[in-house]
Amino acid sequence: METIGRVRRLTLNRPEKLNAWNTPMRDQLIAELKAAESDADVGAIVLTGAGDRAFGAGQDLSESKSFDADRAESWMAEWKTLYNLFRKGSKPIVAALNGIAAGSAFQVSLLCDLRIAHAGVKMGQPEINSGIATVTGSWIMREILGLARTIDLTLTGRMLEAKEAFEFGLISRIVDADKVQSEALELAEFLAGKPPVAMRLNRQRFSELTEAGFENAMTAGVRIQREAYASGEPQAMMEKFLATRAARKA
Repeated sequence: METIGRVRRLTLNRPEKLNAWNTPMRDQLIAELKAAESDADVGAIVLTGAGDRAFGAGQDLSESKSFDADRAESWMAEWKTLYNLFRKGSKPIVAALNGIAAGSAFQVSLLCDLRIAHAGVKMGQPEINSGIATVTGSWIMREILGLARTIDLTLTGRMLEAKEAFEFGLISRIVDADKVQSEALELAEFLAGKPPVAMRLNRQRFSELTEAGFENAMTAGVRIQREAYASGEPQAMMEKFLATRAARKA
């Protein structure tokens, strides 16, 4: 965490894991977003990832491979808390995408108001490849992309190159790789200078417009993830994925 002018920059900081989510990192981000929201000197937020390989690779499979149905349910509650901080906060959030944005990290980037990226960035929802059912991802993608493209990305698990993601409207601006951070900070500072009440009310209205779909996704997520993890398929697929990756590195 650092404050630059009126901008609070938050960095997902597990570069050795491509900034993949685990519970401690998610809890820390929740705390930092709450702190930024309550700080009157902060007018906007930039969210980025440590290193130059990834904004975030999504869920850390070495954690979730041990989940059972009950833990899957509480896992959804943790995501609801985090996602609502993006949706209901009063301050604009800019994502500085410095590499892969996959799975839940892809979703988080879409919950940001604007996304700055470079030509090497890849984005997508590859959860099906590791046996994870997509619920919150299909909600946020449909809001932005429509149903046909959401079905494509969910069922194929393919990753979009930056150019296609830009054409889809998932990336706001493509800049040189060495300018991603500066452009994101400049944009966030510009947004921080907007009238704060109007900014808060505009973001509030966006949250209201998407509230029913979000609540439906979170409710369905509990049911779907309980069923998925009770079947044992996600755990088995994650073990297989991790074993294959370890063999490639050996």
